[in-house]
Amino acid sequence: MSIHLHDHAEWLEDLEPASRERLEHAWPEATRVFSARGLDNYVKGASALRGLGRGAGLVDAWIDAAPQVAKDAGEDVVGDLATTALSLASRTSGSVIELVLGTAPTAARRLADSGLFLQYLQFLNTLVAQAPRGLRPMLDKLDVLLGQLTLGGLRRWATWGAQAHRTQFEEQIAYFGLNSKESLAMLQKERKGTLLVDVQRRINMYLRALWGRDFYMRPTAGDFESREGYRPFIEDWLIHLPDAFDAVDGTHGPVPATELYRAAAAHAAAHVMYTRAPISAESLNPWQMAVIGLVEDARVEALAVARFPGLRALWSSLHTTECEQAATAGDFLNRLARALADPDHRDDHPWIAQGRVLMAQALPRILAQPFENTVSWDMGVTLAHSYRELCQGPVFQPRTDLQAAPYRDDNRYFWAFEGFDADQAAAAGYEPVQQVRKYVNVMELANEIEVENAGDDAQEIWVMGTEFFPYEDMGVSFNQSEGHEALVPPSHYPEWDHLIQLERPAWVTVQERRAKAGELAVVEAITTEHRRLIGRMRFILDAMQPQGVQRLRKLEDGDEIDLNAAVASLVDMRMGQQPDPRFMMRSVRQLRDISVLVLLDLSHSTNDKVRSARPGATEGQETTVLDLTRQACVLLADAVDKVGDPFAIHGFCSDGRHDVNYWRFKDFDQPYDDLARARIAGMTGQLSTRMGAAIRHATVALRQQRSGKKLLLVITDGEPADVDVRDPQYLRHDTRKAVEEAGRNGVLTYCMSLDPRADQYVSRIFGARNYMVVDKVERLPEKLPLLYAGLTR
Repeated sequence: MSIHLHDHAEWLEDLEPASRERLEHAWPEATRVFSARGLDNYVKGASALRGLGRGAGLVDAWIDAAPQVAKDAGEDVVGDLATTALSLASRTSGSVIELVLGTAPTAARRLADSGLFLQYLQFLNTLVAQAPRGLRPMLDKLDVLLGQLTLGGLRRWATWGAQAHRTQFEEQIAYFGLNSKESLAMLQKERKGTLLVDVQRRINMYLRALWGRDFYMRPTAGDFESREGYRPFIEDWLIHLPDAFDAVDGTHGPVPATELYRAAAAHAAAHVMYTRAPISAESLNPWQMAVIGLVEDARVEALAVARFPGLRALWSSLHTTECEQAATAGDFLNRLARALADPDHRDDHPWIAQGRVLMAQALPRILAQPFENTVSWDMGVTLAHSYRELCQGPVFQPRTDLQAAPYRDDNRYFWAFEGFDADQAAAAGYEPVQQVRKYVNVMELANEIEVENAGDDAQEIWVMGTEFFPYEDMGVSFNQSEGHEALVPPSHYPEWDHLIQLERPAWVTVQERRAKAGELAVVEAITTEHRRLIGRMRFILDAMQPQGVQRLRKLEDGDEIDLNAAVASLVDMRMGQQPDPRFMMRSVRQLRDISVLVLLDLSHSTNDKVRSARPGATEGQETTVLDLTRQACVLLADAVDKVGDPFAIHGFCSDGRHDVNYWRFKDFDQPYDDLARARIAGMTGQLSTRMGAAIRHATVALRQQRSGKKLLLVITDGEPADVDVRDPQYLRHDTRKAVEEAGRNGVLTYCMSLDPRADQYVSRIFGARNYMVVDKVERLPEKLPLLYAGLTR
């Protein structure tokens, strides 16, 4: 079905005659690259840009650029291009927006990927805020810049110039126009050897010559602070290669970047060809997964080399780990990888020799059954178990002990993690059973047989409309004595993205959990051990108690006359001097008006051991950071309860942005009784530290207090971090924003950090005066109550 321009006549009425004629000439080309929906967005984009009132040149640039962008980067990004142009209208001139549209085809052609083009648009939004006068000269040189830089390199080059010449506008224009020496120096520094866009066609032809089929490849901005880094990876049967490679050192000299691209593409294609079935990761630890992944790499390479023997020399030249390297578990992995890839390489270590023997025994089976990868699982588990016995090497570190061969992907392609897939379940006709709440009367509830093993996952819950008071409970309802505490609905909070300088709305989910009770004897033992410190703290805090009525003197407006000041003023008048008008006084009743919330970081790192150095401690006694945090909370709670200030003790940890766990061990409206003490005794350390979301949730709790002063005391043993965030600066900036938001809501946030290296980041998050670094963690129980006394004086 052909779509004509007159089908969109209602959107063309506002266009200039010249623009309408230009659109008619561009329409045949547009129909070849756009779908029906894309053509509709194309015409609507022209009408929206005309509505900005910035002249016909802006509309003409859109008419010319949009089809070319759709041809090189896909029509899905055209709508984002229009949105970017419209958002720039309030921050820059129409001529700059016209230049953004005019150079968009250049960016689409050089980046050649929809994801990278969207990152480029985000980069423009950030740059116009950081260096608005540098945007125009940079766009004038965009073809030169993208011809030498990756997208990540362009961003770093621009960020350096924006920060160096933030207020020097002439130097800023010279830098972004490549007219200064420092600009050219930074360009040379960020310049990469070979861009994928320049060799992608040759790599495609190379893979087709090998395997007789096409492989779909996409560039990834590996240096754009993304999670992929420089490692290739396979996802959804697409081969993702870094958008730039430098030449690397090989076993026989430098290996050009084009050869590295050839090796990476061939290895990934071998996975696609021979790794047909996923490998289950259930019940495997990270070390076993690393060894199994290495063996699977060797298996697919062995199959490819059997068909194309020349690949062995290409791949083996990129394994450079020597047999003497044995400092880390990663060194042993790389030695094994080289031994399996290069039969001529000699490594006499027993573990390496075992790997070679197992591979030689399994090779006939591998060649006979090329799509069967259970041999990788069996061989990998065997080698992982024998590592400790044969190597006695260091412990495996998943984040640092990686394969050193630059051409190998990260193996995410073939790992399978069991989990519930809602889409697959719906396709299979599975419908989850929804829990029904049924309201009954007292007789129905009394006559029903109790199911002892029923829990929160029961299919039907019986509920009474009113509370049930048995005779023997003396006013305590059955629900209060036997029922579960109701779960709080999840709370959603925004999160600050420092790269785009915008908040991501409703990005994080905080879920409150029921705090489990521990052994009350743990808290009683802490109280007994620190009896002398508690007595000293009570003496200090007793001095902080309100001192009744206090007279404020030297006031111009007060309740009564200060006789001494009045007499002094009369004396001044008799002597011909200007009298002091402040001769009134007021009687003020001193009251403590403060609410305190102690927010505890309960991440997995709090389980780390700390050698105790307290006086009287047993020689060699070891406690954890969590134990010391618990002791500090008990001492602080006893002290604050003595003063009478409203206080709460909460804790948090996180497992990604969708699951920030939050516990209320003691809330403002709850007494500090045996139940609260038992909850503190039951604290555990687990998962990660998404601090910004927890601070926002704690701020909401503090805002509900009527106190004039509100204090949020954060106790943590490290910087903000989470499993789904690779950029270390991301959560730091978000936590700083959360602290600023708390300040605007009248909440003072103070951090007590147990990380000796916290000075590098904690001052930028909480402010220069709002933190304390406890170098000796064992002194935390002493420091915390004293800190509270100083902050609430």
